[in-house]
Amino acid sequence: MFKVDEEFFDMSASLCDAADAALYGKGTYYIMQSYWPTAGDKPTASAHDKQHSQWYNHVNKYVLSKTLKSEEAPNTTIIRGNVAEELKKLKQQEGKNIQIFGSPGVVRSLTQEGLIDEYWIFIYPVIIGNGIPLFKDIKQQINLTLVSCKILKSGAVALHYIRN
Repeated sequence: MFKVDEEFFDMSASLCDAADAALYGKGTYYIMQSYWPTAGDKPTASAHDKQHSQWYNHVNKYVLSKTLKSEEAPNTTIIRGNVAEELKKLKQQEGKNIQIFGSPGVVRSLTQEGLIDEYWIFIYPVIIGNGIPLFKDIKQQINLTLVSCKILKSGAVALHYIRN
């Protein structure tokens, strides 16, 4: 497994600070919702858990799901249909970035629609031989420009690209 350390958490925190909205697929949302709302309240909570829990509880969350019936979590909106149109509207609103965590199916769909402006890709020095391909079934070439590259102490590489 890959090593997640303070350097990674600091980088993650700066990305979250630049966003006031989070976008999730249903599966990732369930994972996030099962942990982050109370993670910062635990007596053993790390500084990262406290910080990210506070961000998670205040950020506007958008969940892409055709099957999720309703969600009563604060600041949570379910987008069931017309995803491209709904996201275009969100992108036109005032505010900071919209952050996507994990959610490879969402990333693939939004990449196909040309709705992702920036990609942060973290490469870890681990070969697992399987997994979920991030850019599976992308039908067109998408040109990217490398904005920054950072080698973390763990050996991971953080690549920041913008779409041309």
